[in-house]
Amino acid sequence: MNTTLLILLGLGMLVLGGELFVRGAVRIAERMGISPLMIGLTLVGFGTSTPELVTSVQASLAGSPGIALGNIVGSNIANILLILGLSALIFPIVVPSAALWRDGVLGAVAAAGLLAVGLFWTLDRVVGVAFLLGLVAYLVYAWRQESATTGDHTAAFEKAQALEEVHPGGLAQHAPIVASSFWSGVPASIGFIVVGLALVVGGGGLLVDGATALARGLGVSESVIGLTIVAVGTSMPELVTSLIAAVRRHADVALGNVLGSNIYNVLGIGGVTALIAPTEIPPEIAGFDMFVMVGISLLLLVLARSGWRIGRREGGLLLALYAGYLIWIWPG
Repeated sequence: MNTTLLILLGLGMLVLGGELFVRGAVRIAERMGISPLMIGLTLVGFGTSTPELVTSVQASLAGSPGIALGNIVGSNIANILLILGLSALIFPIVVPSAALWRDGVLGAVAAAGLLAVGLFWTLDRVVGVAFLLGLVAYLVYAWRQESATTGDHTAAFEKAQALEEVHPGGLAQHAPIVASSFWSGVPASIGFIVVGLALVVGGGGLLVDGATALARGLGVSESVIGLTIVAVGTSMPELVTSLIAAVRRHADVALGNVLGSNIYNVLGIGGVTALIAPTEIPPEIAGFDMFVMVGISLLLLVLARSGWRIGRREGGLLLALYAGYLIWIWPG
């Protein structure tokens, strides 16, 4: 099969499979009486990162750490420079100070933690447990913060809320379902989950195979392919949801979606990948791209702190930096 077609088919299966999986899991959770808030913070939040998760795990299992880590690092870079840059161009983003210092700083700290692992350690199960415990602690905090109904939403909440922009009232927003109706619609929901899992697993395999073949065909490293084509492709759900939120002038949701995604990428996807398939971090990613990831995480704090907004000028700057980054890492 043509390499380009293989990659596109894999990405399509990942996105569709992730959508079906989230829908099925949410419906069953609702029928179990789980609160919409908990569903949003866990199933929806983690479910929208399914493409990145499956791709990184399968790449690591296949012995392609450049694709596995490039996907995580490249997704975080694309989230800030590409997705947030485009969102700010569409509609300037007003930055809540509490969200910036809480979620923005946590994202930068998580990025720095992954950099430290790349420089001094390896992505092993100890690191995996530490990252996942960090994510659990953040979700517990987010749960308490949202339950207090202070109006100060966390990035974990707005990551799920961004999906609501695409499916208004369609996910985790229903009234509680009585016990007698528990089995109503459950077979269809289970079908969504099974088909969704099959699609994401199959799509992840196709994407990794296609990316590996593309790297060989172009004579470039797997890390470059992982940092660019794979990372942007698996970030398509975040791109679509953030842009729709910006078009609807809910740019704060777009910001929360990006910050939340970056936290989930490092702590969640990095943690699960380390637990299932421990791997070495490629020196070229640890020596340059992770520094870029940390640097732009800090740059975002500076830009957002200046006037508490990210305007179109800042959005243009972010996009220009992303173009420069791509030119720098792509050989030839």
